[in-house]
Amino acid sequence: MRGYIIAILILISGNLFSQEVRDAKIPAVPIKTVSGLPFNTSKFNNNGKPMIIDFWATWCVPCIKELNAIADKYDYWQKETGVKMIIIAVDTVHNTTTVASFVKNKGWRYEVYLDQDGKVQEAMNVMDTPCTMVVDGSGKIVWVHNSYNDGDEDKAFEVVKKLAAKK
Repeated sequence: MRGYIIAILILISGNLFSQEVRDAKIPAVPIKTVSGLPFNTSKFNNNGKPMIIDFWATWCVPCIKELNAIADKYDYWQKETGVKMIIIAVDTVHNTTTVASFVKNKGWRYEVYLDQDGKVQEAMNVMDTPCTMVVDGSGKIVWVHNSYNDGDEDKAFEVVKKLAAKK
């Protein structure tokens, strides 16, 4: 019974978390590019088209599965909707070279940023990886999903397609 109550509380808190983040704008937080240059999250932009922002780590198996699954479909997604994929590495121990080489070896063609001090995660209430957010063309977070199961990437793309159709 106790485990059941804890599970319900976790589900409820997850839904509250998702609602809190949804409908918020991307906050202005300092971050670094994969090259180590300073950047600010307020400058994430895709010329009015949707974006997917994914918080991940090189040690996170579900993160890598998700990003590989998206990579297989990314060309089609871009062609259909113009979506841009932004990934934010939350590895605190790895430097820019490690993350850059990891991404290059995977063949991912995403914009890559580093949140080594956790400030972006904190500002966007990210508690776990992977955390995937769909952002509309005005920078408003419209969909949030935590964890990864096969096919979850298609749920994100459904949201992206709806946003792209509104243009």
